Amino acid sequence: MKRTRSVSRNFEMIMGIMGSVIGMFSGSFLIFLESFGHSHPPLFGAIAFLASILGFISSYYVRKNHEVAGFGFIVATMFVILGADYINILSALFLIIAGVSSLFRK
Repeated sequence: MKRTRSVSRNFEMIMGIMGSVIGMFSGSFLIFLESFGHSHPPLFGAIAFLASILGFISSYYVRKNHEVAGFGFIVATMFVILGADYINILSALFLIIAGVSSLFRK
């Protein structure tokens, strides 16, 4: 009988949640700044906010199907970077670490 080792996915979940929370705050901040007429259109803040929600959803699925969750983290990272250039770099860093870790960790 072959023994299989179960891998805990808590690291990916925590990194994904942290990246999503930071992304939601920075996306909301960009939407707030636009109400005063500053730099970005509100669409970019909304893209960053929705991508952060995708990060939360991927955090939920990381224990059920870690490959799909890893792909979701990487897609969320791309849209977070697109939505909020330099403001959201910390969120993108957390999300890409969670995505790569969930895809390649055995």
